[in-house]
Amino acid sequence: MSRLESMFTQLRQQDRAALIPFMTAGDPSLSGTVPLLHALVAAGADAIELGMPFSDPMADGPSIQRASERALAKGVKLRMVLEWVRAFRTSNQHTPIILMGYLNPIETMGMTVFAESAAAAGVDGVIIVDLTPEEGREASATLKDRGIDPIFLLAPTSDGARVAAVRELGGGFVYYVSLRGITGAAQADWDEVLARVGVLQQELTMPVAIGFGIRNADTVARVGKGADAVVVGSALVEQLADCPDDQDALAAASRFIQPLAEAIKNARSKQ
Repeated sequence: MSRLESMFTQLRQQDRAALIPFMTAGDPSLSGTVPLLHALVAAGADAIELGMPFSDPMADGPSIQRASERALAKGVKLRMVLEWVRAFRTSNQHTPIILMGYLNPIETMGMTVFAESAAAAGVDGVIIVDLTPEEGREASATLKDRGIDPIFLLAPTSDGARVAAVRELGGGFVYYVSLRGITGAAQADWDEVLARVGVLQQELTMPVAIGFGIRNADTVARVGKGADAVVVGSALVEQLADCPDDQDALAAASRFIQPLAEAIKNARSKQ
């Protein structure tokens, strides 16, 4: 059983959703990346999305774009990201790590080399934002052959053919983009989002995570009532952006994540 499958199985038994924070590898510092991963887990994260910095992150809002720019300015490369995952795995063998980014750096490395290196490092899933399932059949097979879940995105505009393709080619979970826009955008209609997610949960054979626009404990609790996982990205990245040193970043991450973790644990008990 994969780490992601084990996590969702355990959380179903607890009748709660997973909390999955997103952070950009190398931001706010190179030395702080692995300690931040551990701090997020200690604060209550069930899994972590680790952003692979890229120079043209088309689906990301200003906060994550700037985080990528800061990381790239420090010299962050894809191989460094994989080494940080490997370092994290030396003392944490249970928390799923999902890499999230864009196709260009992976193609530069080579999909097979990337998949083999990611598997060796201890990566559990990969989200390639600009790779559709229709174009990702070969990449999906390459990742699955190495025990890595290819995680695809669905949006409010996704039609039945796209849902079917994701069901066939995806793994781990499906990332449902709650907004028609970029990360960090305005508030969604959460009743509408949860209704759509409920339909997708019936149509798909894997969990559904909701991301985009989730910024505080109240929203985490509301979304956690129906989703299998809740992803928090821009709001955490903004908390880390101005931290002057690693210790401040660790404290900021803990302060931000702890109330979200508490909210998601209690979300369904208040229904």
